This record gives sequence, C-alpha cells and structure tokens, in this order.
Amino acid sequence: MDEVTVLVVDDEARMRKLVCDFLQKQGYRYLEAEDGEQALDIFFAKKEIGLVLLDVMMPKMDGWQVCKEIRQYSKVPIIMLTARSEERDELLGFKLGVDEYISKPFSPKILMARIDAILRRAGQGEESLSVGGIVIDKTAHIVSIDGKPIDLSVKEFELLSFFAENKGVALSREKILNNVWNYDYYGDARTIDTHVKKLRSKMGEKGEYIHTIWGMGYKFEPTE
Repeated sequence: MDEVTVLVVDDEARMRKLVCDFLQKQGYRYLEAEDGEQALDIFFAKKEIGLVLLDVMMPKMDGWQVCKEIRQYSKVPIIMLTARSEERDELLGFKLGVDEYISKPFSPKILMARIDAILRRAGQGEESLSVGGIVIDKTAHIVSIDGKPIDLSVKEFELLSFFAENKGVALSREKILNNVWNYDYYGDARTIDTHVKKLRSKMGEKGEYIHTIWGMGYKFEPTE
C-alpha cells in the first residue's frame, strides 16, 4: 500500500492526526486539507491521489460540493465521514458518487479495513467479462454496452461485475453487501436498491437483465 496516497479532508486537526497516524502505520502516504477549497486545490495539483477521505461539515465548502467537483473529473474512491447518520444524508452521498459512508465516531481499525478493501476492489482483476452484449474490462475499469462505453461509479462497476460473475444466480441483499461492500454493513439494505436503480438506468435496455426477486434480492439474467 506504500504506493497509494490518501487525501484526508477534515476541519478538525485532531481527527486528521488520528486518521493520518493510522494511515502511516499501514504504509499509506497521505495529504491533509482542513477545508473544502484546500481539498480541491490539493486534489487537482497532485495527480497521485488514490483515495479521498472526506468530511461533510467543513468551512468554505462542504463535503457534498467537494464530492460533486471531484466527480466531474475523476472516479477516485471517496469515503465520506460525517457526524450525522440520517438516511437522507447517506442516500445523497451515494447519489453523488460516494463509495463508502462512515458515521463518526468510528473505529480507526475498521476505517483502515474499509480503505484496504475499497482499494483492493478498485485495483483487482486482470480479466474481462463479456455477457449479453456487455463487456467489463476489469483492468481498465471500463464497461461498454454494444460497443459503447458507459460511465459508472466505482461501486456501480463492482456491482455489475459481481452480477456478471454470478449470472443466473439468485443473490440475497446480504450476499451482495458482503461481497461488493466487503464488510458487515449495518445500514439499510435499500443502499443496494439505490445503486441497482442507478445501474439499471445507465444500462438502458440492458438494465432489464437485472431482475428483482421480491423479498430476497436480485438475479442477473442476460437474454443473449
């Protein structure tokens, strides 16, 4: 992990120090920003940033706006940190392209485990999958449908990859959470439904390949 640089964005100096100390112990490089504007300046000046830890409530520019700005240009993994745990905040974060959502206070060890997992998933795989006119290139992290690329977030890419790898298999929400999110998720399972809805929309007619199994989860069944 020593090649990965994490941008830690939080207006609380003590919180930044806590997170950065753990990052250093785990072999990560890190950069710090104390507000949203500084975060964007650093992000666009430093090309090697591999993940962003982003607080929501900050002066000058909040985390939501920072996320919007970054997502216009980059699919870098973003973990949102917040003192609030309201469902609407969490759903807003996922809508904006946040990959993970962690409420304060949190265990630094759990945070490090999630960072490890999301970076491992974002960089793993050297093979391509081709099903029903959908080509998933895991190396380049690109999905194309009938030869045309589609723009997916990191989480949407991982979700579609998991579906494709398990075509024809009925997948419970619990199994999807454990494999795509890669940790015991204690939030509402509607997180999956939100991602599936967005994924279907981006897939156009191919979105019909993802079938809802009421009361259980989903099944991916290409017709071609």
